Amino acid sequence: MLLEKERMNIVEFGKKLVKAKLTTGTGGNLSMINRRKKQVAISPSGLDYSKTRPVDVVITDMAGRIKDGLCQPSSELGFHLELYRTRPDIQAVVHTHSVYATTIACLGWELPPVHYLIGFSGKNVPIAPYATFGTKALARHVASGIGSCNAILLANHGLVTVGADMAAAFTTAEEIEFVARVYYQAKNIGQPVLLPDREIDIVIEKFKTYGQRRK
Repeated sequence: MLLEKERMNIVEFGKKLVKAKLTTGTGGNLSMINRRKKQVAISPSGLDYSKTRPVDVVITDMAGRIKDGLCQPSSELGFHLELYRTRPDIQAVVHTHSVYATTIACLGWELPPVHYLIGFSGKNVPIAPYATFGTKALARHVASGIGSCNAILLANHGLVTVGADMAAAFTTAEEIEFVARVYYQAKNIGQPVLLPDREIDIVIEKFKTYGQRRK
């Protein structure tokens, strides 16, 4: 089976996507790239995460041609591929419909540095203009709008996060949803105080050595 490790990751984190309430039903999607083989493993379209098996995960080449898998790939294959083409550092992509991030996206706002955990994305979370799901226009908006950040909001749609592996992309999705909730709640009370650029620079640098590291 092609890209067995990547397929197993997608099955595992697909279940976590629902458990963490980052999406509902069959919404959202996940992918991983194997750059050596120039192939992408992506979650199948419209299949219940709890019932998805590794064999259901679809393998495509960088042109989107199906190489293996029993199902059709996610309808958002286009922006996954475009992100991989645009950013060589990206190894995994997670797309969610998490409630608070999507709420901010539906307001047409980017997510500013209201909390230091914004550093999982960068100095902010930009927003891509609206385009119909699964279209080339949306793929272009996502890839051109993300810049050097690890997250981007999709206007009237949801959130996309990227990372050096699936765990990193998924963690960013969780943390940005937390920041979006804090921002939403703070805006309901008053005007949030934003952290200055210099502080976010410090945070981003500290994140490079955060957590447990292998010796």
